[in-house]
Amino acid sequence: MTEELPELRASDTDRERVAEILREALAEGRLAMEEFDERLDAAYKARTFGELRPLTADLPQSGTGTGAALAPRAAGVAPATWRERIGGDPSSRGAFAFWGGFSRKGRWTAPRVFTAGAFQGGGVIDLRDANFEDRDITIRCIVFMAGMEVVVPPGVEVQVTGFGFMGGFEDSDHEVGDPDAPRVKITGFAMWGGVGLKRKASKAERQRLKAEREQIRLEKQKTDRLRKELD
Repeated sequence: MTEELPELRASDTDRERVAEILREALAEGRLAMEEFDERLDAAYKARTFGELRPLTADLPQSGTGTGAALAPRAAGVAPATWRERIGGDPSSRGAFAFWGGFSRKGRWTAPRVFTAGAFQGGGVIDLRDANFEDRDITIRCIVFMAGMEVVVPPGVEVQVTGFGFMGGFEDSDHEVGDPDAPRVKITGFAMWGGVGLKRKASKAERQRLKAEREQIRLEKQKTDRLRKELD
């Protein structure tokens, strides 16, 4: 898969996998210390699989083949995980708040079209931990003297087409979506109010990234010790 998609974003786990192969090659005498340092630095700076692949192309790798080290990880926001999150019956098709508020968050399945209304109130539509009935979904927001917020996780492509009269829709996010990730269209009408957009990782994803950073820190310490032993 990574041969076909060299532009696919690499994760911290993917970079660490390559770093481990480089460390093994150094210990076996396949790489000189200077070349090891250069490749390791390039590995930690790499953003895509296309940048990682040349760093281990001439080295033996554990697994089923030379592409094993660059296989997309099974956790986090890799395309396989996005596919697992697409499909299923929707939990709710709409929400409405009148002089109050509503919230759709946590584990739920967003429908192809979700209609939300708020009158002198507010609402939150949080998609960070949601599944999606289809890859393309539409969030239709109708607000009058109210505010509404749509929260999406990193990797999801967002298109905003809503219309505001003495109000508006936030359209400052132009992040390119991950391959196979859901696409969310935010549309509707806002009068004397607004619809905001926030991109934020879920708590579980933040904890996972923190754990990966800690693992990288520990592995770097291990590499530093190995360098000192070889000097």
